[in-house]
Amino acid sequence: MDVKPHIIADQQVPYLEGIGKKHARITRVPGHLIDKQILKKADALLVRTRTICSAALLKDSPVSFIGSPTIGTDHIDLDYCAKKGIVVVNAPGCNSGAVMQYVFSALVAWAGNHAEDLKSKTLGIVGVGNVGKKVAALAAHLGIRTVLNDPPRAKAEGQEGFSDLGLLLEQSDIITMHVPLTPLTINMVNNNFLSSMKQGACFINTSRGAVVDEMALQKAVPKLGGIILDVWQGEPHIDPATLKVCNIATPHIAGYSLEGKSNATEQVVRAMAVHFGWNDLQNYTVALPAAKHVPADLLFTQCFPIFELDKQLRKAPEQFELIRNAYVYRREWTREQYSQLTLCLPKKTF
Repeated sequence: MDVKPHIIADQQVPYLEGIGKKHARITRVPGHLIDKQILKKADALLVRTRTICSAALLKDSPVSFIGSPTIGTDHIDLDYCAKKGIVVVNAPGCNSGAVMQYVFSALVAWAGNHAEDLKSKTLGIVGVGNVGKKVAALAAHLGIRTVLNDPPRAKAEGQEGFSDLGLLLEQSDIITMHVPLTPLTINMVNNNFLSSMKQGACFINTSRGAVVDEMALQKAVPKLGGIILDVWQGEPHIDPATLKVCNIATPHIAGYSLEGKSNATEQVVRAMAVHFGWNDLQNYTVALPAAKHVPADLLFTQCFPIFELDKQLRKAPEQFELIRNAYVYRREWTREQYSQLTLCLPKKTF
């Protein structure tokens, strides 16, 4: 196009340096300050989940492209965008490796504090999409038994390999949630769900905060052996009572790795390049520095010292968003490190 498009980008969206002045004009804005006034002369919008792209926000704006370097789109009114011809692109699977790393780093930390043997546990995975598949694969690699629940996949692929939710809740010593936020999954983890879990089971949620009824979770504490939350209802204003009952608590950073962020930006920029006809950016790539060496026996702890972040959040939960935005993206395990993880998983007690 003759006129360079104007892009409004959340200031927390990284790796946009490759979009040069010859391609577009980029204005960086804190996500919560993106409003109708700012969008009056915007051709494209790059946002995270904090910016609700509703009809009210987008109405009468010239925006023709919304890119969200996130796995979900529940913060975007897709019906409105379709009616108005606004192209919407997100980045499914971009941070699946990071979330998988979070789950097992948190489990090893939890097990270490409770003298639990992870290899004797059954891991229930609710939602076996991009993230759930990787969680299941690493569990198999480590010799941990899994039970999988994913009704859409079971319907499409057949029931073999999948369990109904009731059986999963009965059998699992650990339950990890990896479902999208839909009308069916809002408050999915409720009194009935939690009362059906095994006594002493550990619960993990890295999907969306609204998946969990937090009042029900608080009531279930006497039955549960552990609670690990990275996502919360009402973010960034989280309930101190929920924070108090968690064994491990973090500020929605499970997917925050250099690899995850670069993957997400690459996907969105490539789609935007197609939209605006930037031929030289249609294979947009972010170059990352080489990962530092980490001894095999420290891969679960040094790569992601999760309790440091837990302490930071507990000390100042009112600074949830500041802590999240200041988080230094960690590195994911390399292929070589992944193969070594069996060497640092304790076989008996921690």
